[in-house]
Amino acid sequence: MSPVLVTYVMKNRTRRIRVGITTSKKTGNAVKRNRSRRIIREAARQLVPQLSGGYDLIFVARAKTPYVKSTDIVRDMKKHLTEAGVLK
Repeated sequence: MSPVLVTYVMKNRTRRIRVGITTSKKTGNAVKRNRSRRIIREAARQLVPQLSGGYDLIFVARAKTPYVKSTDIVRDMKKHLTEAGVLK
């Protein structure tokens, strides 16, 4: 968990990676929530080819997410997925 992103990882019965992104109203107005989803989606798109198959990933945007750069999101996402043992 970080001040920018929360990651939940769960094994599934398929050999595919499924990604879910959620933002709450605590993140801000619709513009900020959409920006949060866009940068999280882009970071996940970059990392999916490096992941082991058979996992469900849920990314939760935090209040600081719309204010950081996408490279910060990628860094935090890599750290979380490495700790979970999903990143090759």
